[in-house]
Amino acid sequence: MLELKNVTKTFNPGTITEKKAIRGVDLVLKDGDFVTVIGGNGAGKSTLLNLIAGVHYTDTGSITLDGMNLTGKPEYVRAKYLGRVFQDPMMGTAANMEIEENLAMAMRRGKKRGLSWHIKNSEKLLYKEKLSLLDLGLENRMTAKVGLLSGGQRQALTLLMATLQKPKLLLLDEHTAALDPKTAKKVLELTEHFVNKDHLTTFMVTHNMKDALRYGNRLIMMMEGKVVFDVSGEEKKKLTVEDLLEKFNASGDVSDKLVF
Repeated sequence: MLELKNVTKTFNPGTITEKKAIRGVDLVLKDGDFVTVIGGNGAGKSTLLNLIAGVHYTDTGSITLDGMNLTGKPEYVRAKYLGRVFQDPMMGTAANMEIEENLAMAMRRGKKRGLSWHIKNSEKLLYKEKLSLLDLGLENRMTAKVGLLSGGQRQALTLLMATLQKPKLLLLDEHTAALDPKTAKKVLELTEHFVNKDHLTTFMVTHNMKDALRYGNRLIMMMEGKVVFDVSGEEKKKLTVEDLLEKFNASGDVSDKLVF
């Protein structure tokens, strides 16, 4: 579903602040892979996700999604095929619009737009059904402004919007880092539900080792812009936090931001 070949990215090249963020990454995600990506600060996790999304362009290499070469394609072109949830719960939704209006925008992603703005009754029934899956009571508040919701409610709504059209690739950039532990657990459970239900290929960046081990069928560890560890299946299931710490310690790359 996703293939990266010899992808590199350097910020501020030739200056005193030059940063080699991604160094020759080769990576293949199969259809339905749920990959958790872990690493210390500056390891390149979010940069790699942003290169896939089109926020940044690669210096070298190629990015292919479901047979389509996305290398050099702008972010708005890629958005048709991607679902994304950001670390900041305030991003990903329009605060001044109603819940049902936000869902309608997500439903129309990648489709041709007309001049009229109308949400059909059949759509409202669908949105109510989908919102009820969140178990947050939002199905009874569909005309409420999104800006009135809590951070956790907005993040759950963003997740629903990102998966509504069954994207070819779901990108999750530390999407529970800004939430309290109880809400983060709820959003992760919802993530797992949506991913499994629609067999979504997923790339989830996290600093939480337990979450990286608990979720997904595959784990990738990054250090200094490279993929240094890639494990899946039964081998991943046998991993412990201590195993991951040992690998970080071996490289001297244990970050204060990592959650044990």
